[in-house]
Amino acid sequence: MGGQYWSTYQHAGALDVVFHHATYLRQFYPRWVNHAMTTFSSPDVMRFLGKHINSNGQLHQDFSGEVVSDFKRRAEGVRIKHSVNGNSVKLYDKAYTPRGSVLRAEATIHNADDFRVYRRKGGRPQRTSRLASTAAGPARYLDAFATVDDTTTLDQLLQRLEQPRQWRGRRVRALRPLADDRALLSAINHGEFAIHGFRNRDLRAIFFPQTTDDKQQRRRHSAWISRKLRLLRAHALITKIVGTHRYQLTSGGRRIIVAILSALRSTVAQLTPATAQLTGVAA
Repeated sequence: MGGQYWSTYQHAGALDVVFHHATYLRQFYPRWVNHAMTTFSSPDVMRFLGKHINSNGQLHQDFSGEVVSDFKRRAEGVRIKHSVNGNSVKLYDKAYTPRGSVLRAEATIHNADDFRVYRRKGGRPQRTSRLASTAAGPARYLDAFATVDDTTTLDQLLQRLEQPRQWRGRRVRALRPLADDRALLSAINHGEFAIHGFRNRDLRAIFFPQTTDDKQQRRRHSAWISRKLRLLRAHALITKIVGTHRYQLTSGGRRIIVAILSALRSTVAQLTPATAQLTGVAA
């Protein structure tokens, strides 16, 4: 049989997660909605839809579209949606029934021209099309919510970090996540590092974006990043990928960093209802 070629004008893919007890979904879903609205940045949304972004975690300069996030409250529940050039990824609590309650993540493509489709050339192996890769969009989107925790307080997380640690026989200073080290935590949480991790030079591109031909200066920059990596490893926020020069967030590290960044990006209006509920004071 000869080779085949397919095309599509519009398509959608979804992934359902069934909760056997509606109480669990009702407990977590408001936190996921708040997390999506206050934490996911434009580059994150682009990554969910299988788009590439710059090594510094920003959108390409030639990007002319608009990334929009919004939510709607319906009779069935609340829907959170992120759109780019007519394509979107969304999350909603689809149904609450005696047999189970459904959380659905869905990617909808209305503008297929926004994706490149690669064809085989000169007998070379077929390359996976970027459009086809959007089928993994709902899974990537759900993975981003896996770090939202419902039991540990932010104060408990900060206390763990704000203590000196011992690493390979050496004392390592405490982290200052709300001050000096905030930019570092934000950098290693960039969406493009979620799959393949990051290297020393990836962080250099973020903290020292101006290129230089001065080798001594580059070495100083590299040494500065290396000290930061040692600090993060000592606090168990990152781990080195065996056999490579890459690092990745640990599961605990991602949970802690997402919690801290979510709190820092939340407005007073968003935090006040939660505080009022805990203290019994009307907002």
